[in-house]
This record gives sequence, C-alpha cells and structure tokens, in this order.
Amino acid sequence: MIEQGLVIRSTGSWHVVRLSDGTELNCRIKGTMRLMGLRCTNPVAVGDTVSVQRRDDGTAMIASVAPRRNYIIRRASNLSREFQIIGANLDRALLVATLVQPETSTTFIDRFLATCEAYSVPAALVLNKVDLLRDDADGDALLEAVETLYRTIGYTVLTTSTITGEGMDELRSLLHGNTTLLSGNSGVGKSSLINALIPGATRRVGEISEAHNTGMHTTTFSEMLDLPDGGRVIDTPGVKGFGTIDFEREQVSHYFPEIFEWSAQCRYGNCTHTHEPGCAVLDALAQHYISESRYNSYLSILEDTDTTGDKYRKPF
Repeated sequence: MIEQGLVIRSTGSWHVVRLSDGTELNCRIKGTMRLMGLRCTNPVAVGDTVSVQRRDDGTAMIASVAPRRNYIIRRASNLSREFQIIGANLDRALLVATLVQPETSTTFIDRFLATCEAYSVPAALVLNKVDLLRDDADGDALLEAVETLYRTIGYTVLTTSTITGEGMDELRSLLHGNTTLLSGNSGVGKSSLINALIPGATRRVGEISEAHNTGMHTTTFSEMLDLPDGGRVIDTPGVKGFGTIDFEREQVSHYFPEIFEWSAQCRYGNCTHTHEPGCAVLDALAQHYISESRYNSYLSILEDTDTTGDKYRKPF
C-alpha cells in the first residue's frame, strides 16, 4: 500500500512522515534512492512530500520524493563535493543572526542569502538578542548600520529579543500561514525564539562558550514544528559556516541583487567585477554604493568556485 505524506523530522537514519490523517510513521529510505542522490548526503529532507510503503512486518519505507517547488542546500563540509539539503518546499528561509554573544559574520549572512537567491527561496534576516545592544551607543549604531545595509538591498530585516519581547509580534506575523526554515550559527537564539513562538515547544537552549564566544549545538536534527496560529517552522541544527556549492562563476553576481543591478552598466557582458576596465560594479564600490563587506563576500564565493571547480547545476 502506497501512501503520501510530509517529512516532518529527519535524523539521518530515520525520517518521520506525517500522513494526511495525522498518523506519523518512522521510515527508512530505499537504498536505490541513496544511489540516485549521488553527491547528496540526504536525498530526503524535511519539507519533502513523499510516497510511503508500509510492509507486512510493520516497518515503512520511503519509496519516492515528489518534485520539489524549491529547496536550499549547503556544502556538507569545507572540502567536500557533497551537499546537504537543509529544507524543501519553503515559503521563506529565515536567517537568525546576532551581532554579539556570538557575532554572526557578514560573510556567513551573505553566503546564506546568496544561496537562497540561487535556489529561488525568499529570504529574510532576523537580528536577535538586540537587548544586548540597545543600552550601548556603539552597539545601537552597529545594529542600525546592519539593518540599513540589508534593508537597502531589499531584504526584510526584523530585530528581536525574547527578553524584552521586541519584534516578536512582527516575527509571528511574518511566519503566519507559511512554511519557514530557520537557520543560523549555534547560539544565536533559534531555540529561544521557537520556545517563545510555540508554547510547550521546550526546545533545549544552549550556553555560549566564554572561551570562543560561540554557541553550543542544541538542535541535532531538522524538525518541522506547527505554529499555534497557522504555519510551520523547520528548526535546523546550528552551523559554524555556510559553504556554497554548485555555483557557476559567471552566475555568482546574480545572487547579490545590488551587484547584479550595477553590472548592467559594465562595459563587458562577461565582466567578473574584479579587475576589468569600465566595470560599473567596481566604480559603485569605490563610491560606496556597494558595501565593502558585501563585495568581499562576493569574492569569497568566487574563491570557492576557483578552488573546487564546482559548477552551478541543480541536482534535482
């Protein structure tokens, strides 16, 4: 008997699938699907619609995955040619970042946003733990600068604090009725946000390492959670870095909206925006119409393509 269901939890070996009647099944995937995935470490991801086959012995197997509306991937490891799907069939990807305790680098933010652009996933940015910045003039100025940078590019930016409640109503409104993936470095407060959004969620909250000012991993697998007022969030494990993969060098600028906009004025159609005469992007950078941090993030992704030889080709 074949049934359709939604993958709501993935631990690597097991996948929990919710059927249309609400039944949840622990499933494994067929070996042939792993072979079909090739470079993919997880051919089945949270958010996938799948076909499930129950066996006489009570076990269940995922037989196939329905075509995905979209998905988002990251490099499985720094030097790996393999990739991991971190969520599928998304209305939005929400990056939770902090400017202190711990500090999320702009390179990490930009790599995440560029990947969302590449895989047709609308993205937004949540700057969390802003209570740690509000009472400090330098901290407040830093927060305003980061907000302004990304809002000027065109991204939705929310400022939140589970301590003071700042921005929580706006966050609930943004999530309402949608399937949203939450991602971010360890320690940025994803679990605390989920606990505030979903009464009874009881996500484990980690501590910040005093030695390295980094977060401890508390979420160890991806899981979809229902929001009380409608919608779903996919909680994902915290990550230290966000490695891009399968980007074609000539396409990287397309995933930085402000760079792509200025590139229309470049003298050469195949301009890499690194050294060419008549490059409108370099002129805009010199005149501060493009931020140096964003441009450096663009260069870092170009270095990825130079080092690995990856080409941007969607694997599904």
